[in-house]
Amino acid sequence: MSLSKGSFFYIFRKRVILLPLVHFMPHQQEAIERLRNGSILCAGVGTGKSITALGYYYIRVCGGVLWSDTQAGENVGPMTEPKDLYIITTARKRDTGEWMKECERFGLEKETSVRVTIDSWNNIHKYRDVEGAFFIFDEQRVVGSGTWVREFLRIVKANEWILLSATPGDTWMDYIPVFIANGFYKNRTQFLRRHAVYSPYVTKYPKIERWTEVGYLESLRRRITVTMKYEKETIPHWKDIIVDYDVNLYKTVSEKRWDPWKEEPIQDIAGACYLMRKVVNSNVIRARQIFWLVVAKHPKVIVFYNYDYELELMKETFQDMLGLESLHDDDRDLKVAEWNGHRHEPIPKDSKRWIYLVQYTAGSEGWNCVETDTIIFYSQSYSYKAMTQAAGRIDRLNTPFRDLYYYTIKSRAPIDKAIDRALRSKRNFNEKLFMPEWK
Repeated sequence: MSLSKGSFFYIFRKRVILLPLVHFMPHQQEAIERLRNGSILCAGVGTGKSITALGYYYIRVCGGVLWSDTQAGENVGPMTEPKDLYIITTARKRDTGEWMKECERFGLEKETSVRVTIDSWNNIHKYRDVEGAFFIFDEQRVVGSGTWVREFLRIVKANEWILLSATPGDTWMDYIPVFIANGFYKNRTQFLRRHAVYSPYVTKYPKIERWTEVGYLESLRRRITVTMKYEKETIPHWKDIIVDYDVNLYKTVSEKRWDPWKEEPIQDIAGACYLMRKVVNSNVIRARQIFWLVVAKHPKVIVFYNYDYELELMKETFQDMLGLESLHDDDRDLKVAEWNGHRHEPIPKDSKRWIYLVQYTAGSEGWNCVETDTIIFYSQSYSYKAMTQAAGRIDRLNTPFRDLYYYTIKSRAPIDKAIDRALRSKRNFNEKLFMPEWK
């Protein structure tokens, strides 16, 4: 029997087992040692949270053997205290099989002593009655007080668990479910009574004015947060592409509060901001800029966008551009694929030129791509987290590229400037702050 590259033989109870080799980088080894039940593994996108979480599960939770080999790296042997593994992640990461590929590195797909279940957050309710297992909650979703949080709190009472996140929380409200899960507070009400001070001037919708005992809250956060610090070798290059917009049509929406598509008054702030963005983002020049970037400089690109009308405009424009007589024959071999709420198409990796259109909500997190070095933002998201997650799709530990390129298409319209200012300040765009005069 020959030993394949990337594997090794291990004699266990008179059986010869073929197991994979797993290499942990120093920052991952340190995190595995620091993690405990109820921890948040916090690290930037592309730093190897998945393999670190599995390493903690295999070695620390299940008693898997770890020893060093000077030529091969770290080796993992059979588990002495196996536990069933449940991974709750994004629908995309479940469907693309990325977690299962990581599990295969530990031989878990062949391990008969444990059951491995990988599912999306939408199905978390299916596992409410599981006991004595280990859960990895991937991509922070336990925020607020909704169904996912209630199911999460029920599951963690009877199981061991850790949570993975690139951005664990923006405010103390975001930490309430995890603090409760760790036993720091009985419930949400106890936390708010102790730490929240509400504004006396707001009665209809209670508004938290400030927090008390912040030092104590920070100590609790330090107890449960394990941060992986890793200096990436990749060099990001960011460039803005400024395009025009229809100023008169924009004023019709912003000043006259009139919907030029439906020919009716605008009802609220959300509708006004949506229409202002539609005026700005409907400029065909945005799509043409993407096409010429692919033809002239970056043959393989991921494009992030927000709305369906942007998607349709890009697809129509690309089709029109491919019909230009001046276009070189080699440039006509361009494949366009998309990932959104309508279609789940794979990246056309067999083509020399491709554009992968990804909607923020559907695909800004939970997957990676090392076949390209370029991301183009057709329009920016309101969410700083979504933008950060989206940029991280190509900034991975195993990327073959050193230089990564990010292009942001924007205009000088007031709403584009306001969104840009918020994101540069690492904040989300707030419609009410942008239009405080709206009554």
